[in-house]
Amino acid sequence: MSAEFISVSFPNESNDLNPIPDAPVDPRFLERYARALDDYGFNYTLIPYSSSSFDPFTLGATVLAHTKHIKIIVALRPNTVYPTVAAKSLATLDQLSGGRVVVHFIAGGSDEEQAREGDFLDKEERYERQEEYIRILRLAWTSKEPFDFDGKYYQFKQFRSAVRPTNGLIPISVGGSSDAAYRIGGALGDIFGLWGEPLAETKQQIERIYAEAAKAGRADRPRIWVTFRPIVAETDELAWQKAHRVLDQLNENRQKGLARAPLNAARPANVGSQRLLDIAARGDVHDRALWYPTVTATNAGGATTALVGSPRTIADSILDYIDLGCDLISIRGYDNYNDAVDYGRYILPLVREGIREREEANKKKSAA
Repeated sequence: MSAEFISVSFPNESNDLNPIPDAPVDPRFLERYARALDDYGFNYTLIPYSSSSFDPFTLGATVLAHTKHIKIIVALRPNTVYPTVAAKSLATLDQLSGGRVVVHFIAGGSDEEQAREGDFLDKEERYERQEEYIRILRLAWTSKEPFDFDGKYYQFKQFRSAVRPTNGLIPISVGGSSDAAYRIGGALGDIFGLWGEPLAETKQQIERIYAEAAKAGRADRPRIWVTFRPIVAETDELAWQKAHRVLDQLNENRQKGLARAPLNAARPANVGSQRLLDIAARGDVHDRALWYPTVTATNAGGATTALVGSPRTIADSILDYIDLGCDLISIRGYDNYNDAVDYGRYILPLVREGIREREEANKKKSAA
């Protein structure tokens, strides 16, 4: 049994509680944040992407330059970079960092967001294109001879890259909750990313992903990445008080037009957000401490489910998901820097201790 932790890197002090519209990149903040993640034992940090955001390759290179251990997960939309170019860019970063690069594919859950950068394919076509893209990357990283590609979305002749990843390949992550996401991610992903749903629903999704991997003839299966937004305090009672303050601030920001989703936003088109909203309609709290009002307050704009409680409660909740088969745990907060430090101080050690205890118990069972 093992698990690794993922955070998210931010270019400045803007966050969901205190948004700073169009804030410029703050190199000192980015460096301090990245070093804190490295020092507190996070294994990965996601470099996110949106049509209006900073370039993730440049931010990722900056994070790598100021850290020693943490790996970056570069979020990539296939419509934004030609695959042969991306293959070389990712492999260059990987060589510079000694093998600390992962790529996470975003097929695109919103037609409107995709159209902002000239992408007018429908959802099924976007996943078809993503499949071609992944296959091209792996060919680029492994082919010793020039090769042609004649797909529906990409065509080229006699491409060869002299820029190879440090360890032969770069791990590829795929996310989503649609049939197409399960199919592509199950068949081709090294990692599959899920948003934080209750244990029963998460188990169903994992089984679906594994089934698609088996259908594709894989001998292995994707690692499972699950994402939460923990709200932690010294005791459960204090944590719930803090959670309601967070919720009040999220609602107030949305009233002021400072949130990503305006008040009159339509129900999201992507399946993952729809699933979160449907679960939120069933109740506020699920399992030990999974809290859903943050989902409705943000119109399920991304990974928005919270875990609320003391460090012990949150660690036990995370261990429930690790027991389920999720070995990549993404935790990011609402006060980005301070929450990351709190997680590193109080939650990561408890989870790792819980894993060691389970390993010792399994050894004793095996020896009995």
